[in-house]
Amino acid sequence: MIEDAVGKRIRELRTAKCLSQEKFAELCGLDRTYITSLENGKRNIAIVNLEKICNALNITLKDFFDFKY
Repeated sequence: MIEDAVGKRIRELRTAKCLSQEKFAELCGLDRTYITSLENGKRNIAIVNLEKICNALNITLKDFFDFKY
C-alpha cells in the first residue's frame, strides 16, 4: 500500500539525518504521534504536511518521491 511506502520513506530519510521522531516532529511543526502514525502506514498524509516534512529534511518533493515501492 502507498501509505506503507510513504511511511517507510519518511522513516528512511529521518533516520539518515539522525533525527529522533520527537526532534523531527518539532522541525516539521507536526505532532510526534502524527509522525509515528505516518511512519507506520496508519495515516494518509496531506500534501501540505508532506511539504512540511520535505522542508524539515531540506529536500524537494521530487527527491522525496525518488523511490520505488
